[in-house]
Amino acid sequence: MHCPYCRGTDTRVLDSRVSDDGGSIKRRRTCSDCSKRFTTVEQMQLTVVKRSGAAEPFVREKAVAGVRKACKGRPVTEDQLACLGQAVEDALRSSGAAEMAAHEVGLAILGPLRELDEVAYLRFASVYRQFASAADFEDEIAMLRAERLTLDTEPVPAPTG
Repeated sequence: MHCPYCRGTDTRVLDSRVSDDGGSIKRRRTCSDCSKRFTTVEQMQLTVVKRSGAAEPFVREKAVAGVRKACKGRPVTEDQLACLGQAVEDALRSSGAAEMAAHEVGLAILGPLRELDEVAYLRFASVYRQFASAADFEDEIAMLRAERLTLDTEPVPAPTG
């Protein structure tokens, strides 16, 4: 670790704290050369392994860019896309794995996208799951309808008091 003030390499950790979500560690450090103090935040590097076997760092914006295409022409804002990107990254980080298949990233996107916009979800799922016919769309729509019916028919708990 280089000191941001003098570029010295002899630094000492004074205190370490894990973030609430467990995804990063905040360290308070001091430089032995200039005696100045500074803080570092260490975050686990997420790596995505593609179908070809090549590995690359997870980039949230790259995941959001794919979702943005599915949302074209839909009433979805950039803020909503940013929140979806954060939710996907949080889900991937909470898995605890430093390396994941690209397929897992797609699965992590599907849930939040379905809640955000069903049409965009169908567009994304059709590419991600490689729909081959109209029957694939019909099956997915039937599943969405069945889930909605299940949610609409669940009993509402009576108020207590």
